[in-house]
Amino acid sequence: MKKVAIVANGLTKFNKTEKPLDSLMLSSIKPIFENTKNLEQKDVDVVLTSTNAHENYLANIISELSGVKPKISHSVESLCNSGTNSLVSAYAYVSSGLAETALVVGAEKTDNPGLVLDWDMSRGEFKHPIFWASMFTSAHMRKYGTSLEDLAYVSVKNHKNALDNPYAYFEKPFSFDDVMHSKNLTGNIRLLDCSMPCDGSAAVLICSEEKATKYTDTPIWITGIGQKTISASFTKNDDLVSMESTKIAVADAYHMSHKTAMDVDVVELHDAFSVCEIIELEDMGFCQKGQGSKFVRDLYNTDDKKINPRGGLIGAGHPLGATGIAQVVEICQQLGGKAEKRQVSGAKTGLVHNMSAGSTSSTVLVLES
Repeated sequence: MKKVAIVANGLTKFNKTEKPLDSLMLSSIKPIFENTKNLEQKDVDVVLTSTNAHENYLANIISELSGVKPKISHSVESLCNSGTNSLVSAYAYVSSGLAETALVVGAEKTDNPGLVLDWDMSRGEFKHPIFWASMFTSAHMRKYGTSLEDLAYVSVKNHKNALDNPYAYFEKPFSFDDVMHSKNLTGNIRLLDCSMPCDGSAAVLICSEEKATKYTDTPIWITGIGQKTISASFTKNDDLVSMESTKIAVADAYHMSHKTAMDVDVVELHDAFSVCEIIELEDMGFCQKGQGSKFVRDLYNTDDKKINPRGGLIGAGHPLGATGIAQVVEICQQLGGKAEKRQVSGAKTGLVHNMSAGSTSSTVLVLES
């Protein structure tokens, strides 16, 4: 298999806008062609689009609008996990030799149809993702004594980090009291414990090792990949204090990259809700089980930006099809020393965790400079 590198990226502001989906995608693709040396439209072999919108022939439309005539073009949809799924698909094309260069772009509109999985009838009337988050929260509280105050620190930390991200949806800080007194949506989930659906787009260009130096002096290498789907139905989760698909995916990514959690300098975790970050930190080996809350508080108290430096989904916003790709963009900027005020000093190895529907599926990527 060929080595695969990420050589360029583009990102839009996460907000609410009148722009249609295809215009959002073009807005994140444009800087890739403008800022990448020696890159021409004819060099792109693959175009993949990541979204939950019901758009027909979208990858081909984006190809035409971008002036690209690729060998391969199609869309990838896997709810919130769509972005990293599309990147892994592109990786497969390049590493296998079927292509040399692939453009991956994700985008979503605030009113996208992918917020609720209607197929999962086991949820009854409780179909909105907030209800699975509430169940995880209740289980973690019962077993480990996690408190509403613990959850609040996740939100406060990530909103604080988002202030240094010019592309983030939220542009103001939220205090501990702001989070604690935000609107109750369930018995243990408040409004500021939730990620915000919004408009946004992100794009990356990946290529083979042979092509990497043509386009950049600082390639970011994809060295570890782990993916796992355990179900579509949330009720198939065996243990609501862990995320089984995440544990399997991260183990595979660590194995492929010959890394452990101790080797990782900077992390983008899928904090769709505050409890997610706490559980994921435990399941991915950054702290012991039951210690996720303390880990987050220590990050907050020391102003350590290692975890979700761009603000996570809670601070930066969550346009589903773009989220996983935006996480990858952040890690690339961190490893390239281009994250400005968010920069984690000396970052050489980064990790991206992207998941869907109460961790019924997860993707983990290890990236290295």
